[in-house]
Amino acid sequence: MEERDTEKLPRLVAVAGPTASGKSELAVKLALRFGGEIVCCDSMQIYRGMDVGTAKPTAAERAAVPHHMTDVADPDTVYSAADYAEDAAACVRNIASRGRLPVVCGGTGLYLDALLFERPWSESRGATELRAALLRTAEEPGGAHRLWEELRSVDPASAESIHENNVRRVVRALEIFRSSGVPKSELDRRSGAPRFRALVLVLHRADRGEQNRRIERRVDRMLADGLLEETRSLDEAGVFASGSTAAQAIGYKELLGCLRGEKTLAEARRDLIVATRRYAKRQDTWFAAKPYATRIEIGPDSPDPWPEAEAQTLAFLGGEPPEH
Repeated sequence: MEERDTEKLPRLVAVAGPTASGKSELAVKLALRFGGEIVCCDSMQIYRGMDVGTAKPTAAERAAVPHHMTDVADPDTVYSAADYAEDAAACVRNIASRGRLPVVCGGTGLYLDALLFERPWSESRGATELRAALLRTAEEPGGAHRLWEELRSVDPASAESIHENNVRRVVRALEIFRSSGVPKSELDRRSGAPRFRALVLVLHRADRGEQNRRIERRVDRMLADGLLEETRSLDEAGVFASGSTAAQAIGYKELLGCLRGEKTLAEARRDLIVATRRYAKRQDTWFAAKPYATRIEIGPDSPDPWPEAEAQTLAFLGGEPPEH
């Protein structure tokens, strides 16, 4: 895309980074300062009924700033990154058309990439005939393993990163290859044209110990707010037996064993803390590799990300916030 075309694209500011890094608080402050509205970029906050375990915005945060792209899908449905990109892009354009600043907030890197850039190949919304056929194969005895073996033969890089029991992702990768003739891993490496002019602020805490303490406090807050009860309700509704994206959410699967008498609550808490730490590390690695990221270091010398975030946003907007 030529530079003059890029200059005409709507602007957005994104606040990204690992779990428990302080994204939501910063995004709300930016939205209040610059006349913005928040667009969720969390692959689990999009689901209805999954509130405590996904740390959805509080009632106070929603009252202070309009929030979009939470509670847009039922947890037993398939909602892909392509679905998210289409819906979130419409939100961003609508916000920008009203003279407001879209502030995208979340730590799901794949969703952010899908929103920011056109993909060289993208799926159509909803279940395709090919996807339905692959899912039927997966339900046959040994079918899931056969599909994974097929993926390993045509796209070994994707097979290496996807467990064969994660049927949804195996099917998705095979669907891409069969439809496009190109491995998903190769398409993921290709850069698409930008949809928006974006300032992507990525929060990073170099002190791993502090990050881990924040995660531990977050887990304890979720448990106090009713995470176990929410997990029981979702389990009774059949969400975790559906094989949907929501069934993979960190937080719930660690507590299922507790509900079924396979572990104590203390053991479930420990497992949840460990899983969240590992996820946060993967998020850090993902965003560290992105050339579009503007990293904000949070440490002893700069404990508050606000001054730098405000300065970066002012510069991005040309020195003046929009009128609001």
